Amino acid sequence: MRTDMKSMISRIAAVVALLVSAPLFAAGGGALPYSYTPELGNEASLQRGAKLFMNYCSGCHGLQYLRYNRMAEDLEIPEDLLTDNLIFTGAKPGEHINTAMPSEPASVWFGQAPPDLSLTARSRGPSWIYSYLLTFYLDESRPMGVNNVVLPGASMPNVLAELEGWKAMDEHHGGDASHGESSGGHGGGHEPAFVEVEPGTLEQAEFRAAVGDITNFLTYAAEPGKRDRQALGFKVIAYLIVLFILSWLLKREFWKDVH
Repeated sequence: MRTDMKSMISRIAAVVALLVSAPLFAAGGGALPYSYTPELGNEASLQRGAKLFMNYCSGCHGLQYLRYNRMAEDLEIPEDLLTDNLIFTGAKPGEHINTAMPSEPASVWFGQAPPDLSLTARSRGPSWIYSYLLTFYLDESRPMGVNNVVLPGASMPNVLAELEGWKAMDEHHGGDASHGESSGGHGGGHEPAFVEVEPGTLEQAEFRAAVGDITNFLTYAAEPGKRDRQALGFKVIAYLIVLFILSWLLKREFWKDVH
């Protein structure tokens, strides 16, 4: 009996350890340099994120489990704005958000076809997306001329360079992005040390806010029904609280003369 109990406790401990360490594995074995908490109730952020994703990301990446009209309905985007500004593939509003890039040529261009991002926020976490988009830096040894701290050797170009500008690793403070704690790659979550090479159209704070909006949108896209479920959950809890109070008052009224 004791052996079975110890075995059960060991299994539970192993599961807990796996859940706790999951964000670390998603970051490639080390803590992520940045963290991000989604705000699914921030509709303005989700709308901005949808705009940025469709303009800068959808050329290579799709959201195959999300339909255009579902996104428009959830985020209160008028259909004329949807068709004129967010659909670039000729798709109809009722179709899924697929990329126009053919997979076979993409595999030749990038080494592999760019992945669909529908479930990335669920599989890797919002902080992974946020950190990934913030940690591109110039690297002449790479085919695209850039590398990434969170995912070293990534084949993706820095598609947000227009907004962010170009930056390089600060050799005096960060060194090689794949070694050392100060680089933030796998060293315990320290922010990477970068030096600006060429400015973008946005200030650093504005760019981080834009990346947050994209991350927020991808978190929504990974589970579109979550916002409605959370809103319904609050209503159910409020209903149960009111029901409990009424039941308690009714019980007290019935039993007030019982001694």
